[in-house]
Amino acid sequence: MQQEYAYAQIALRHWAVVTLVPIVAACATTVAPYDRQVGLETFDAAWRIVHESHFDTTFNGVDWVALREELRPRAEAATEREELRGTIREMLGRLGQSHFGLIPKEAADTLDPEDGDPGLDTVGDLGFDFRLIADTIVVTQVDEEGPALAAGVEPGWTLVRVDDGEIDEVVRALRADSSRYTVEFRAWRRVSRLLAGEQGTGVRLEFRDSRDRPVTLDLVRRRDPSVPVKIGNLPTFFGRAARRAVPGPDGLRVGVIWFNVWMVPLLPTIDTAVHEFRSLDGIVMDLRGNPGGVGGMVMGVAGHFLDDRIQFGTFRTRTTNLRHAANPRRVSPMGERVTPFAGPVAVLVDELSASASETFAGGMQSIGRVRVFGQRTAGAVLPARMDRLPNGDVLYHAFAEFVTADGVTLEGRGVIPDESIAPTRAALVAGHDPILDAAVAWIADQRNRTSGGVGDPCGEAACANRP
Repeated sequence: MQQEYAYAQIALRHWAVVTLVPIVAACATTVAPYDRQVGLETFDAAWRIVHESHFDTTFNGVDWVALREELRPRAEAATEREELRGTIREMLGRLGQSHFGLIPKEAADTLDPEDGDPGLDTVGDLGFDFRLIADTIVVTQVDEEGPALAAGVEPGWTLVRVDDGEIDEVVRALRADSSRYTVEFRAWRRVSRLLAGEQGTGVRLEFRDSRDRPVTLDLVRRRDPSVPVKIGNLPTFFGRAARRAVPGPDGLRVGVIWFNVWMVPLLPTIDTAVHEFRSLDGIVMDLRGNPGGVGGMVMGVAGHFLDDRIQFGTFRTRTTNLRHAANPRRVSPMGERVTPFAGPVAVLVDELSASASETFAGGMQSIGRVRVFGQRTAGAVLPARMDRLPNGDVLYHAFAEFVTADGVTLEGRGVIPDESIAPTRAALVAGHDPILDAAVAWIADQRNRTSGGVGDPCGEAACANRP
């Protein structure tokens, strides 16, 4: 059988951080009998780990000791795993912060690419992405060679129904439910779950095309073309990256680098793209829809654009501060000596950009090295660890908060773009990307201002916080 979980992760050195992205994980078909004593020990361990490691000794205003006394009797009385898990999740939810959650043992132990897990071959994909725009799910991108493209789906189409599920009902329910996350973020996550399934399985989708005519399609999920990656006890994630050069006015050439998650197997593609774009007028880092990943990558990717170990943020724990600084990249993928790219860099974000994407965008923005375009990010920026509990479930829990070089705490706030631009259905139907267009226009302006030179790579902020 299949279950869906909403997990993603970044890592700070060897610790993992979770950032909420749909994953399909295979569940075990046989489960050992529930042990109430082990269940109680599991609750106690989860409470204790947070009590000892949370970066905020006030626990975000929650009386953590009193909460244990309130919920422990329920954990003690639990007679099945899901009842216990619900109690632990309620305890973690009271903190009202990102990067706290419980991964069931069945999800943590499955889909491991290193073990050649055959379950990876069953993960399906329909080949299109979407966003909630004006209370409507709108197709924003269609993959090449995917089922959606073959069926004629185009950007700007609206999704009306998935099998027997009305999308409007989903959105209305989300509007009525309070959450620390925006309805746009939750709608994407919820609809992603509706669309998820095994390779080779079918789904009936009802759309409205660019002229609002109803279109019903029966699509068959292809094998997910992404690279499977597993870190620690988290389920497998699927990463992909792409690069392209786009033209601008007066011969302008801009390189666009997109990747859907910060995972190490994608780093060679990112490194190669930066090197290929080194002679262009500017580079765009497209982090829209990117929920995070391996946090150490942020320092390395930042080093493509900074020639000094400039600090662009800090992870504050209960006892110490961990410096987040660029790792200058002075060697090309071919082993040649190079200088980090010094031209203008734009970063594209939206409400699904989270965690590592926020540390990169917000940190580099704070020192003036990049200009950020799009929509305010998710505000889920807490590095976290994973710990096995006595019953085999995995607790992920924040142990630090991220503060940018100019003193801004991003958790709960998100990265505020320098130019706030929202996508529209009309623009998508016309084949335009207004957020990318604004970034390209800015790069063109920077070229004109410097008459072809690159100027100060840190901009007006002059790269404060140099070591």
